[in-house]
Amino acid sequence: MTTQNAPNAPEDLAALLRDIGPLPLSGQAWPDWVRILTWVLLAVLGVQVVTTAIRAPSQPFDTLLAVAVVLCFVALLFVSWHMQTSITTIDDHGISQTWFTRREVAWEDVRFARFVPMVFSKRLVVFTHRGKPVIFQGGTRELRGAFVKIAQVYRRG
Repeated sequence: MTTQNAPNAPEDLAALLRDIGPLPLSGQAWPDWVRILTWVLLAVLGVQVVTTAIRAPSQPFDTLLAVAVVLCFVALLFVSWHMQTSITTIDDHGISQTWFTRREVAWEDVRFARFVPMVFSKRLVVFTHRGKPVIFQGGTRELRGAFVKIAQVYRRG
């Protein structure tokens, strides 16, 4: 493999895809423990909101604050649901992930990539030829391994 911005030949990409393993490679975008922690925190917040509302009936009710709290809770519920159901896929055409909207990058659009191992998620940041970074989450060991291999091949020259 080369150390330039992208594989310089179709053989390099084919070698990368063989090295990754049988394709398509799909898995959860977020690790199980992060997805469980998200729902636990959401449940704790929900219980806290309800118990606070029950304990404070004698105080004046601020409608705007209540609407803001409910909207924030619904937004957290929306994000949690998408974290639960998001799938990252690597195939012959490129990398994709289901999220609020579908994230996709074709192999020919990849300029360079970087693996970012954060505490809560292992990420592959892919920079396209248009300069726009696209972030993919890898919640499984197989996806993380593939992310490392992709980042090695598509590193900056």
